[in-house]
Amino acid sequence: MKIPEELIEKYNVPAPRYTSYPTVPYWEEEKLNESDWLSVVKQTFNESNQTQGISLYVHLPYCESLCTYCACNTRITKNHAVEDTYINAVLAEWDIYIKTFEQTPILREVHLGGGTPTFFSPENLNKLLSQIYSKSLLHPLFECSFEGHPNNTNLDHLEVLYNLGSRRVSFGVQDLNFKVQKTINRVQPFENVLKATEDARKIGFKSVNFDLIYGLPFQTVTSVKDTIASVIQLKPERIAFYSYAHVPWKRPGQRAYTEADLPDNSYKRELYEEGKKLLTDNGYIDVGMDHFALPNDPLYKAYQTKSMHRNFMGYTHATTDLLIGLGSSAVSDAKYAYAQNAKHVEDYKEKIGNGKLALEKGHFLSDEDLLMRKIMLEITCNGELCWTSTPNWLTLNMLIQLNTMHEEGLLRLYPTGFRLTDLGMAFLRNICMVFDKRLTEFKSEQQMFSKAI
Repeated sequence: MKIPEELIEKYNVPAPRYTSYPTVPYWEEEKLNESDWLSVVKQTFNESNQTQGISLYVHLPYCESLCTYCACNTRITKNHAVEDTYINAVLAEWDIYIKTFEQTPILREVHLGGGTPTFFSPENLNKLLSQIYSKSLLHPLFECSFEGHPNNTNLDHLEVLYNLGSRRVSFGVQDLNFKVQKTINRVQPFENVLKATEDARKIGFKSVNFDLIYGLPFQTVTSVKDTIASVIQLKPERIAFYSYAHVPWKRPGQRAYTEADLPDNSYKRELYEEGKKLLTDNGYIDVGMDHFALPNDPLYKAYQTKSMHRNFMGYTHATTDLLIGLGSSAVSDAKYAYAQNAKHVEDYKEKIGNGKLALEKGHFLSDEDLLMRKIMLEITCNGELCWTSTPNWLTLNMLIQLNTMHEEGLLRLYPTGFRLTDLGMAFLRNICMVFDKRLTEFKSEQQMFSKAI
């Protein structure tokens, strides 16, 4: 599908990825009060623990080397002595939440993200999860997943995490072209990806995800197609095909190359469309922003039944109202409020060591925020928005924008709502922006988001 140049030019603007609403730059609490936050956590826990369970995200920020494309919160070191004190801080943070809950938490899902979770030794990962589990119950549909680096995820990592209930692993592949890998400081031969994948399946992992990125420096249509042709031989159940976010003002490591090394707007979109065609030709289905799944994967089944959910961990087929984030920079979602931890590891450990949560930014959602968040979830998860009668929140400006998008072929507008077209899926972030009242009302001269396309 060739996207018209004029649409790329019009809509390739800075846009949020909408893992939350409001998005982080528009959160109103620069210094979040701990007692206020825990009060909302307690309320949400009491409403949902027995029916849904809760989600847990653990941020493990350490990496041995800096991948210059990365926009995640990381700490670069080869000193593995840092593992013990960090894990002890995460467990102490979990204890604060345990004391807040009035019942034993029921874990619906746990995800280890980073950084590089497999930077940590298998023994320390076992300590971390075992102690978290010891103060919890596991939901009958419990799932544990983790992010692994193909270069350092070994059999011991996989066996320990499998024995702790993990059945899904996400490997960061990004691109297999050596020039691209060298530029972004992430050289990992295909043989390493192959071995890590085969080891995971040999042990019993049921779902393997590969993260791929388009728009990296020196990528070409040929290199992207070669990468996808190689990885689909391994039949990962899911593939996340992300747009590279060039934000050097946030991540100085991205200044290792210049914008002249990046594909221009039109060519970047061609990289995506060629990659998407190869994926769909080989049985993968587009299930949402950047995500593709095989028909036997639970994420696709959730997409079919309109039960897919999106939160700070991305897309998931487990819907929970309470997501607790542990670790430096981790973000929590308590339905009525958001919170983010201190980004710097030292600040995080110091605050936890003093018996306090390491909270920084936060936001308490207004009634309008709650409504707009529901709208964002409908669009990002189901590709549609429906209403029975014209709602009072639907403004004239929104209708004008939707009508324009209808004329451009991005969506089909009906008296009772709209549904995105295949073309519109490429502009999912832009369509969400129509309903982002905070983005409209508080426009900033400073660029805060990566480009949409």
